[in-house]
Amino acid sequence: MNDATALSATLQRHVDDGTVPGAVALVARGDDVEAVAVGQVDADGSAPMTRDSLFRIASLTKPIVAAALLGLVEDGLLALEDPVDAWLPELSKPMVLRHPAAALDDVVPAERAITVEDLLSSRAGWGFPSDFSLPGAQALFAAHQGGLDPRRAPEPDAWLAGLARVPLLHQPGAAWLYNTCSDLQGVLISRVTGRPLPEALAERLLEPVGMADTAFEVPPAKRDRFTSQYTPTAAGALELSDTPDGQWSSVPPFPSGAGGLVSTADDWLAFARMLHARGAVDGRQVLSPASVSRMTTDHLTPGQREAGRLFLLGQGWGYGGQVDVDRAEPWNVPGRYGWVGGSGTTAHLVPATGTTAILLTQVAMTGPEPTPLMRAFWRSAAGA
Repeated sequence: MNDATALSATLQRHVDDGTVPGAVALVARGDDVEAVAVGQVDADGSAPMTRDSLFRIASLTKPIVAAALLGLVEDGLLALEDPVDAWLPELSKPMVLRHPAAALDDVVPAERAITVEDLLSSRAGWGFPSDFSLPGAQALFAAHQGGLDPRRAPEPDAWLAGLARVPLLHQPGAAWLYNTCSDLQGVLISRVTGRPLPEALAERLLEPVGMADTAFEVPPAKRDRFTSQYTPTAAGALELSDTPDGQWSSVPPFPSGAGGLVSTADDWLAFARMLHARGAVDGRQVLSPASVSRMTTDHLTPGQREAGRLFLLGQGWGYGGQVDVDRAEPWNVPGRYGWVGGSGTTAHLVPATGTTAILLTQVAMTGPEPTPLMRAFWRSAAGA
């Protein structure tokens, strides 16, 4: 069986068993690109899936936003070591829980300010821990609405004010915690540029990279390519959670830097190719090689990787995405960079080999653990 047939068969098997209504997968090995679209854009079978179908990419937003923030650093608008409270004064002098399991009123002052690098490496002290039952985690979840329900979140200023009332779980720089720092990156980009995040991101990154279908909303002219979104039920059925004319029909009050974008497989491939080319697109440097290296290099200590195992499975974290450090599975290659999205999406690139593997589906994950379809795709893409 050749590679193209193997990839098609992997996806079709999961469509046939009802796991997903459809999927788009793209595996690029240098200039050799294999793209497969199977199934339908919705469970009703109203239209076939196509290579240019649009998906809510959820946390595949994170690397894109991190790259945009690094671009501001390169332009001298801020520095990695800068305290963020110069632009986010709500976060000045934060309080920190005495220990992660402490009551919300058992706090001490932060030992230092939160920096830009803390946000990029997801070590500011706010974020999802491995133990969701902690009082500090529960308070964070209450303030951290949005995700695949973006219209529940308030506008950025109100969101930031609410977050500032939640104590940090850890001292700045001490621990890797998931998600919140990417939303903070989005707010920071807006504050630094004086522009709403959708405008700043489009101007500074999406347009230069050629990501014409990537945005925080889907206009009417593109909705015939936009997939419906589903959530698995306990009984194994798929429950409709959003339609093409639903929550992404206009820019939400809070454009989430952690998970708010809609995109296509080819748009994310364009982003990956920019990283493969050390920040260059058609002879123009969108990012410097040094910034690309920082994005795709693990910044965590062994203890931080282990504490984040629920999400990272023991691997590392760069800026906006996971960096593999161990060959735990056939698809884990040291230096492999990318992430998964809670909407049922994954995208990774291996700088050493010039390969990129992207899978887009419209069925949400039910937890941090990668789905069987994701694992089957990674195995197929790795030729294992």
